[in-house]
Amino acid sequence: MAEIPHITISAGFIFAIIDLIIRVIAIIVVPRNRKPSVGIAWLMAIFLIPYVGVVAFLLLGSFRLPAKRMERQQEVTTFINMAVSSVEVEPTEHTDPPWFDSVVALNRTYTAMPLISDNEVVLQGGYEETIQAMAAEIDTAEKWVHIEFYILACDHTTLPIFDALDRAAARGVSVRILLDHIASIRVPGYRKHTLSRLKALERAGAEWHYMLPVRPWRGEYQRPDLRNHRKLLIVDGNSAYLGSQNVVDSTYNKRGNIRRGLHWHDLMVRLEGPAVHAVSAVFITDWYSESGTIIPEDLTDVETMPQEARMDCQIVPSGPGYPSENNLRLFLNLLYVAQKSIIITSPYFVPDESMLYAITTATARGVVVELFVSEIGDQAMVYHAQRSYYEALLLAGVRIWMYKSPTILHAKHFTIDDEVAVIGSSNMDMRSFSLNFEVSLMVRSADFVEDLREVQQDYREHSRELTMFEWRKQPMRSTVLDNLARLTAGLQ
Repeated sequence: MAEIPHITISAGFIFAIIDLIIRVIAIIVVPRNRKPSVGIAWLMAIFLIPYVGVVAFLLLGSFRLPAKRMERQQEVTTFINMAVSSVEVEPTEHTDPPWFDSVVALNRTYTAMPLISDNEVVLQGGYEETIQAMAAEIDTAEKWVHIEFYILACDHTTLPIFDALDRAAARGVSVRILLDHIASIRVPGYRKHTLSRLKALERAGAEWHYMLPVRPWRGEYQRPDLRNHRKLLIVDGNSAYLGSQNVVDSTYNKRGNIRRGLHWHDLMVRLEGPAVHAVSAVFITDWYSESGTIIPEDLTDVETMPQEARMDCQIVPSGPGYPSENNLRLFLNLLYVAQKSIIITSPYFVPDESMLYAITTATARGVVVELFVSEIGDQAMVYHAQRSYYEALLLAGVRIWMYKSPTILHAKHFTIDDEVAVIGSSNMDMRSFSLNFEVSLMVRSADFVEDLREVQQDYREHSRELTMFEWRKQPMRSTVLDNLARLTAGLQ
């Protein structure tokens, strides 16, 4: 009787089969409902480092929120839309610029937020001065204080805000606090200083919640780099602050920053008028998402500003809770309608293909485009990814101004021609477009744009212009790092 031969399957053969299966499944699953650039970046990661790439994709590949959070978002959005519609005030009568109404309609379609008139928007510069101003605003509260920040840290610089919150709670004011979980707990001294003050505020009657907490042991988990990046303070529905600044020392209390002498330079605005209620609506949405309770505040009590203070404002929230990238669509629309000038300030400028085309198309149409960025970076991968776009921008005629070190220019705003400006928490990068909850304020006002022009001129005086001659002298190692970082920018 013939002996049946033994078939030996090597471990290498098994791994080769698994590797092939992974690649085939990746080609089917990864590109679905993703931008081509993002899909290609993920496929490259999976093909080059299959097992690491797959694990990274499973952890970071989806920018959707858990079903329960999405349900809450939809519930409160319906409520807020009804409430905010009741505070709509007809904008002031003028027809300039002719394209403005279409931009408003776009924002209304995606966010349901109306254009509201009768507001006053004042720039609030100076890092510590802004902290002091917000603390003073809290001291005026008679009914409630809502404070929501990506980073909320108690330190020697921000102590006035925590002391003001203590006083507000002590006099019976409703104090509600939201802070991003991952961003805030990473600040040095969080547990010793910030958490202890939050617990003391809670004992005094204040309420607080983490935003997007990542605590699987409590059943709280979503993609860990989906973050709430908003910065808001609302007092009694009469005034609001929003912009780029976090509640933390300008060094972020990090030894590396202190050793390098780094300080952050930001820009906030103080808003008065009925548009404050639209800002409050954003907070109420986030509060319900984290706490499960709707704040019973009246959003219909419209405070009319004096005639000379009338500015038209539209709040544009964005983030994973929306089916579209609201901030990206707003930015693209404005870039394409600009007729004379576009002046952008963005600390993290990593445009997708659509934004790069919009900017270079603007220069080809004869629009003057200027970009303010920092000379140095605090996040290596983002810094090098950003640099990878400089040559294309310079060739297109964009003037790039580099704010001199050791300051990190962290302000986020831009102006279109002479009457429209946008300011808020959103960077012009893929993270802000897809992964972060952001809030932007669009203002139609020649006076406000003129105020921003003065800020932009101050930036010029503290910046140096990057030229093509200088750029082409950079060493090869910088080019390699920039290009590698650019490949990772699409991993969303």
